[in-house]
Amino acid sequence: MDKWFGQVHANRRVDLSVSSGTVHGIVGENGAGKTTLMNILYGFYRADRGQILIGGKPVGFRHSGDAIAAGIGMIHQHFMLVETFTVVENVMLGAEGSPLLGPAGRWARRKLAELEGEFGLQVPMDVPVGELPVGQQQRVEILKALYRGADILILDEPTSVLSPREVEGLFRILRTLAGRGKTVILITHKLAEIMAATDRVAVMRRGAVVARRRTADTTVSEIAELMVGRQIRPASRGVPVEPGRSLLDVDRVTVRDSAGVARVHDVSFSVRAGEIMGIAGVAGNGQSELLEALAGLRPVATGRILVDGEPAVSGSRDRRRRGVAHVPEDRRRSGLVMPFRACESAILGYHHDPRYGRGLRLDWPAVAGDTRARMEAFDVRPANPQRRTAELSGGNQQKLMLAREVERATKVLLVGQPTRGVDLGGVDFIHDRIRSLRDAGKAILLVSANLDEILDLSDRVMVMAGGRIMGEVPAGRAAEPDLGLLMGGVRGSDVPDRAP
Repeated sequence: MDKWFGQVHANRRVDLSVSSGTVHGIVGENGAGKTTLMNILYGFYRADRGQILIGGKPVGFRHSGDAIAAGIGMIHQHFMLVETFTVVENVMLGAEGSPLLGPAGRWARRKLAELEGEFGLQVPMDVPVGELPVGQQQRVEILKALYRGADILILDEPTSVLSPREVEGLFRILRTLAGRGKTVILITHKLAEIMAATDRVAVMRRGAVVARRRTADTTVSEIAELMVGRQIRPASRGVPVEPGRSLLDVDRVTVRDSAGVARVHDVSFSVRAGEIMGIAGVAGNGQSELLEALAGLRPVATGRILVDGEPAVSGSRDRRRRGVAHVPEDRRRSGLVMPFRACESAILGYHHDPRYGRGLRLDWPAVAGDTRARMEAFDVRPANPQRRTAELSGGNQQKLMLAREVERATKVLLVGQPTRGVDLGGVDFIHDRIRSLRDAGKAILLVSANLDEILDLSDRVMVMAGGRIMGEVPAGRAAEPDLGLLMGGVRGSDVPDRAP
């Protein structure tokens, strides 16, 4: 199968066979062609050459509705749910089956009960989806696909916002699905998950499938080297400096949402020059609201925030003026503008910089030149400032956002989920850049749902659950089982509330 976008050959003679009743992994660097291939399978794109066969019979998809009718379901990395709708309403949406919603709703409930029992996907049917934990929202997405008759399920980076316990639960569900004859295609950058969850794995590089392996016959090291086409060197942890003065102080801060509900409760901590403070926690436990408040994007109900000893007033422009840079957790919602050109997304929040012109007119050649240099420095592919942001892969979008913010952090970097959707080589690159900022004496506040990332990068680890700080420990004493308990809102007896 082949697919071109102008001069870009996104898929090159891709040949992939997936057996029913198995979990099949697909891995590759950002821009390797995985997303393009899955979008062809789901009917978003049409291949320029080649064909798709299901059960040995060729099929042609004009749009995703054809793919759904053929029994293909896709669970996206960014959930496609209406947060104010209940579970039943979300599952029915677009597949009501009747103009009379009453009978349709009763039938949907019966069908959902059958699916929940068969596949172990229990969720509360009448609760608004926005009130559910992220792991249960993902179950709703899987139920939506099964409700529409999916026999082939494609999951794109499904564990990026899950806790370790939720990841284990998802893998049990995938095994149950495969055991009931469903076919699961798992796209992930986390190679340990490939080893834990799949039966077979295909490796893509530069648009082509370069290797196929039975998972039991390969290793993480072999897959990693096949992905990048070279031997992987161990990541350098750098030489941290002795932490200096406090650059970020949070004093009894409470943050409320637009409905007046407290999302962050009486939180206090400090981050010093030359250290990385990691905040672990399951998504939805106040980390996002805390980061936004620290970045000046959300008001503080009570308490105060100090940057380098001086009180910070409201407004993100004030934070940037004080040397605080912010990498949002969700690049699509608040980090980038998808329809914008890359050069426009690359200056969001910094368009007043004199280097880009003065007054009402921007110096677009200067913007484009600066963007190209940053894209090349952060290995954003392709390094084309005029390309639409939405046309970049998720990992390259993430690197574009990081390229905009990292060098602007003269004192403090607030970074949420820095490597979400980023490939193996990109993860090492981003981690190295974050460590280099720390080693240069900056204060880094890191939020991540990936415990391995927290433990690998942080000098101190703080855990949030329910908007509160559950505990804080030096990274060298942070044990993953104890952190997992804290993330679930349970204090482990061996984990102190505060580091000594």
